[in-house]
Amino acid sequence: MVNTTNGNGHHKKNLVVIQLSGGNDFLNTTIPYQDGLYYDFRPNMGLKGEDLIPIDDKVAFNGNMGPFKKLFDQGKMAVMMGIGYPEPNRSHFRSMDIWHTAEPFTSSAEGWLGKTNSILDPDGKNPITTVNFGRGLPRALAYQGVSVASVGALESYGLYTGLSGASNRDAMLDTVSRIYQPMAEGGFPSRRMLETGRGAMDGADLLREAPSKYASDVEYPEDNPIAQSLKGIAQVMSADLGTRIYYAQHGSFDTHTNELVNHALLWDQVSNAVECFWDDLEKLGKREETVIWMFSEFGRRIADNGTGTDHGSGGVAFVLGDSVNGGLYGEYPKLGLSDQLEGDVHFNTDFRQVYATLLEDVLGVESEPVLKDKFSTLDLVKS
Repeated sequence: MVNTTNGNGHHKKNLVVIQLSGGNDFLNTTIPYQDGLYYDFRPNMGLKGEDLIPIDDKVAFNGNMGPFKKLFDQGKMAVMMGIGYPEPNRSHFRSMDIWHTAEPFTSSAEGWLGKTNSILDPDGKNPITTVNFGRGLPRALAYQGVSVASVGALESYGLYTGLSGASNRDAMLDTVSRIYQPMAEGGFPSRRMLETGRGAMDGADLLREAPSKYASDVEYPEDNPIAQSLKGIAQVMSADLGTRIYYAQHGSFDTHTNELVNHALLWDQVSNAVECFWDDLEKLGKREETVIWMFSEFGRRIADNGTGTDHGSGGVAFVLGDSVNGGLYGEYPKLGLSDQLEGDVHFNTDFRQVYATLLEDVLGVESEPVLKDKFSTLDLVKS
């Protein structure tokens, strides 16, 4: 009998990660609309009136986040206010690396989810334990010996798709591997390449079958990239291929200029995409076993720059799911000059606490070996 619970009594679930690339503006996503300092520091960018959806008497969602408010009211969404890490870095590349590797103080090539994949599938039997929707491989998914499928469109995904039959494709891979044979002592690099290629092909074969097994009347907007990525995730889920980690990203949230227009559009796209995906999870019977994690590498400066905002530190993140204990987590950071960190808000929740919670209470993996330290978990997930 398969063990479907972890040591904490939580039923093991699948994790969907949505990366908001570019540095999402915390203060214009969850707005402290009763704090006069917010409007003092943002005379050009402060949101008011119809641009707000109040959560309570202090904090409001951006007006383009209606579906999020609905999920929040249903108790399905946790809002992590002021999330971040010690000694924040305002570089996109370095800060994203920190979130991807869970290493704030040292550089690492080991992604926290890639390492998790190696624990979930130690023998590499399932080449699609993790699936990334988008071009390239986020560092969060990188780990030596772990193969991750990166998919643009499922219908056209694959390697050497014009070759029919496993023997023909193995012959092609063997030919490619021989090109590198002179570089290898004992042939190990070429053998590793051959094995990785076969694993990638096996994954491609499995994933190409997913759309044919998918039946849903949910209409994802075709001109919305993150919606199409989430539709692809729903298709893979419906095929029951044993995938545990799904990854997608959207952006750019790097709103130095024209933020009022661009930020509104981005959140309209994300909100509509998540609403479609949420409805699809219900129709597919996958809600109970799915948790969604949304994050960005940092927030923005407290003060606006006239038409936008510049790189900051503390931000906001979201955890969604039927099994999530919804609500506001963390105290909203204070905006007064004496409370600021060089013009930024201080973080109050270390993102590695959320990672520890997702690892242990969602994926059923001990967090300390992945994070290389022990972090207290949060009461985010119901038993």
